Amino acid sequence: MATKEPPAKPSETLIPSKRKTTDSSTSDNGLPINFTSRKPPWSYLKLQLITQPSLPSSSPSTPLDEITARTYLTTALSQFLGISGTSISIDILKIENSTDNHSTGQENNNNIVWIRVPRDDVAAVVAAVSSWIGDGSQVGSSVSWRIRAKGSFLGALIGGTGRELFAP
Repeated sequence: MATKEPPAKPSETLIPSKRKTTDSSTSDNGLPINFTSRKPPWSYLKLQLITQPSLPSSSPSTPLDEITARTYLTTALSQFLGISGTSISIDILKIENSTDNHSTGQENNNNIVWIRVPRDDVAAVVAAVSSWIGDGSQVGSSVSWRIRAKGSFLGALIGGTGRELFAP
């Protein structure tokens, strides 16, 4: 005697799922392995402070410190954007004061500053910093910023590893 099964409820019928089957982009615990950030919250800038002494025989410029760098950056933003420019958040990540000896025997201080700014404000910061010329620490000298690099990801900006940025 054949037993008759009751008809299946609509929730029990097999309906093909529209979701993708598991693939190699997820691990066994369901966490993604690959991650792409479409809109990172920060942008990174590598700036160099250029010093133009009034006299070629004047003494070499003093090394750049955090307070002087922040003062120069804030001054550039306030001159370009007014009081609203000073409200832009700028994080100084690192300052490099390496000294190179050229074949002429003259020392050249490479005052490099790595900064982090909000992604929405990076265009204003680039415009303000690149157009600013200020008074240097020496009498009659002028300083300006040169943008060496700009990017949304710090690792890609410095060449991949990131070790150079946080080296002592």
